[in-house]
Amino acid sequence: MADVEKTNQDEVTGVPNWAPAPSGEGGDPIEPAAQPVKPAFTAEQARAAEDLGYSEEEYLKFSELYGRTLKDIDEGQIVTGRVLAIANQEVVVDIGFKSEGTIPLEEFGMPPVVKVGDRVDVFLDSMEDSDGQLILSKKKADFMRTWDRVIDIHDQGLTIQGRCVRRIKGGIVVDLMGVDAFLPGSQIDVKPVRDFDALIGQTFEFKIVKVNKLRKNIVVSRRAILEESMAEKRKVILEELQKGQVREGTVKNITDFGVFVDLGGVDGLLHINDLSWGRINHPSEVVKFDEHIKVVVLDFNEAKDRISLGMKQLQAHPWENIETKFPVGTVVKGKVVSIADYGAFVELQKGVEGLIHVSEMSWTRNVVHPSKILNVGDQIDVKILSIEKDRKRISLGIKQLLPDPWDQIEVKYPVGTRIKGRVRNLTNFGAFVEMEDGIDGLIHISDLSWTKKVKHPSEVLKKGQDVEVMVLEINKAERRLSLGYKQLTEDPWAAFEETYKVDTITPVKVTKFMEKGLVVELPLGLEGFVPLSQMPENSMARVQQNIKEGDEIQLIVIEFDRENKRVVLSRKKLLDVEKQKNSAAESVDVSAYLDTNAAPVTLGEISLASADKPEKKKAGKKKADAGDAPAEEAAAEAAPEGEPAA
Repeated sequence: MADVEKTNQDEVTGVPNWAPAPSGEGGDPIEPAAQPVKPAFTAEQARAAEDLGYSEEEYLKFSELYGRTLKDIDEGQIVTGRVLAIANQEVVVDIGFKSEGTIPLEEFGMPPVVKVGDRVDVFLDSMEDSDGQLILSKKKADFMRTWDRVIDIHDQGLTIQGRCVRRIKGGIVVDLMGVDAFLPGSQIDVKPVRDFDALIGQTFEFKIVKVNKLRKNIVVSRRAILEESMAEKRKVILEELQKGQVREGTVKNITDFGVFVDLGGVDGLLHINDLSWGRINHPSEVVKFDEHIKVVVLDFNEAKDRISLGMKQLQAHPWENIETKFPVGTVVKGKVVSIADYGAFVELQKGVEGLIHVSEMSWTRNVVHPSKILNVGDQIDVKILSIEKDRKRISLGIKQLLPDPWDQIEVKYPVGTRIKGRVRNLTNFGAFVEMEDGIDGLIHISDLSWTKKVKHPSEVLKKGQDVEVMVLEINKAERRLSLGYKQLTEDPWAAFEETYKVDTITPVKVTKFMEKGLVVELPLGLEGFVPLSQMPENSMARVQQNIKEGDEIQLIVIEFDRENKRVVLSRKKLLDVEKQKNSAAESVDVSAYLDTNAAPVTLGEISLASADKPEKKKAGKKKADAGDAPAEEAAAEAAPEGEPAA
């Protein structure tokens, strides 16, 4: 019977299989409740149970009880744990997991503030490391909680306190409750900050201006808070601002062209020209950073965002009563502040400068540039020469401090005096001779030689040569001395006039060929000229075929001009003269045979007489072929280019 009953029951539920299925509302049958599935017993668990001496059922039961004590936590969460121990620079924390985690002691501050039993919030980095321990971080937990708070402050537009911890490129790192933020240098203050290091360690109120949630970057600004607090002050200042108003300000920035001054929320520009009446090279010579100064409002635009300021206008103009301060003719001290090609500027006092023109630097020297005498920064004595108050100009001089050597020049070097000097310079028109330091005279090229046509002074003199000269003329007003070199000897042209009269035949030496003729040297050293038209040849090429430089030939003088120091000679006329002489000689010879008292001359005797001078006949024939040019034409060719014939 028992076997029958057993077969009539469900093997799993124990419910008789013949019993009607229970029904729910509406008479629908009720599904039997699902039975829990027995967990699988793994091979690893079997080994662990065997090591512990537990049966399969005991091991699974104890595992279930232990699992109920563990919390359901995931990686990346912030959880609360309890400090179990502190050792070896590590803090052991229990967060209710199957194993404890460790945190570096340094994450609890310096010095660390933690003790056993403290409850702390930590960040679960990983469930276990290679040793099976949890990887925890208090620093990350603090950062996550602070980050959320920073985001809330930024979203609400509030401010937050921070401490400047270290300087980096472009700004400062600020600690915001444990979170690092970046403070750009331009956002530290409303005025440029020159010493970032002075801010390290200080605590300020900041405004969060930018947050990068992905990269966890924060940018803060202190300037934004300062500008908001100064907005009201700026409004009041702009309402009160007037031209000519004197205000106090602080030097905010210094540039090459001027100074920016903070008037209390409003910036104005103090241009370098309005800093001082005197000459300055840079604004830093007058003002310093953060210096409190008084300025006057010179001008501003309608928007009042460009304000021009002045500081020198608060002082009296230095040119007032300038004639009384620096009377003409007085000697005063000054400082050389600038040098130009035309002179040197000397500061007599702040805002008052005078010019020493280059011509007022030396009585005697030809000053090429003022820097040869003066240097910037020199303290010198100067003489007031003239004042133009309207144009704000003062003419100064330094040569006037010494006696003028030209005052006694006529006494020291009378006209006609022979003096010795040194050739200082050679030019196309003459030679400059230095007689003493700063006193030069000029030997004109025409006063170098009585007899030669000098083309350049270097033909007679050399630079640096010691020479004796004669004073010919003194022009004291223009400071000029005319000297002569040829005047040391007597004028030979009086003797030349007697020696080389017109039609005088003289031997000469050919010294030069020119396009218009020949230059020759006469026996007494006199130079003469033979025009090409006064040569029997028709071209210079033919002349040079027959005559060479250095050859001696016979010529006849056709012009002697003592006033212009010119002698013109001719070879063509000489041949004509010789022809005429030969013709006259033949006439004499023939007339001897035509004597009326003598016996009649036969043709044989005449032929014999003609044969005695065959060369004279040939020469006479050549002379007859050549024309006779007038002396005026020869003189025209002998004259240098650009000069009229005498």
